Amino acid sequence: MVDLTLSQRSRQILEAIVEDYIATAEPVGSSTVARRHAMSLSSATVRNVMASLEELGLLASPHTSAGRIPTDKGFRLYVDSLVGLRTITHTEKKQILKRCRETGGDLTDLLREASRTLSSLSNYTGIVLAPRFTTGMFRQIEFIRLGSRRILAILVTCNGAVQNRIIESEQDFESEDLLRMSNYLNSALEGLTISQVREKILVEMEQEKDSYDQLMLKALNLSRQALPDEQDEVYIAGQSRILEQPEFSDVSRMREIFKAFEEKGRLVQLLSNCMQAQGVQIFIGSETPLKEIAGMSLITSTYMTGANTIGLMGVIGPTRMGYSTVIPIVDYTAQLVSRLLTER
Repeated sequence: MVDLTLSQRSRQILEAIVEDYIATAEPVGSSTVARRHAMSLSSATVRNVMASLEELGLLASPHTSAGRIPTDKGFRLYVDSLVGLRTITHTEKKQILKRCRETGGDLTDLLREASRTLSSLSNYTGIVLAPRFTTGMFRQIEFIRLGSRRILAILVTCNGAVQNRIIESEQDFESEDLLRMSNYLNSALEGLTISQVREKILVEMEQEKDSYDQLMLKALNLSRQALPDEQDEVYIAGQSRILEQPEFSDVSRMREIFKAFEEKGRLVQLLSNCMQAQGVQIFIGSETPLKEIAGMSLITSTYMTGANTIGLMGVIGPTRMGYSTVIPIVDYTAQLVSRLLTER
């Protein structure tokens, strides 16, 4: 939080400038502030206050313009202590609920639709980081014979996440054997997280092999091949909406931003860092620890899938973002997704 003591007049003028800049993307002049916000102040008085705010690093003068624009520090003070959050409307709530429920409860579809909904309602880029698959609780594994030495392994967690993997086996198995393997594993691995499943399988395979039925050893080997790598899935929607923002008309700047979206590994790292604290978090401009999207803001909120498994969702847009509208949308969507996932 920016720790500055401002007079009521300075706070009002800063708030007016931020909100005008959000609305127009143009530098804001003193006469515009005095006229548009019906302040009983002269343009000269407003201009003096603006000069003081600039000295404090809250405003900046772009090029030779007589107007001012908020700095990252100015936006931070606005978000922390000046912005009045808009109440999310009943219509918006219904739209979010309808779109999320239409996914039929499938985790992947729900999270992908959540990113689209966030983008649609905010007019910026929606982003959702799925909970790491390996933190989910094991529910069941199923092996399906596809043909000679080809097996489809279906791994399901308690929160409904599904991983499918085709295994090229060293030998052919009958469907009856695959069923026996599935039943054995589902009993032996019950109550463990996927990470714990991986550890248990490796430990048991290292133990004295003579203590196992040969078929069960083969079941352990197949399940080891079926386990997913430690990786995160991120869903992004509405990247092109950034093109609609006038401050991103520079082609080279846009290339950097889209490159950041394509390099999902770095994006996942950024979002994972945002999960250090639960609830809504706001990163403004230079506070965003990914240089390709410097000059943009990120509003995120954690969501729960049950059993303390956490994911993250949010919106990426310009620092000139409609914070009063976007913050409630991100917060409500995260709470709704949490409720839908824990009700299953």
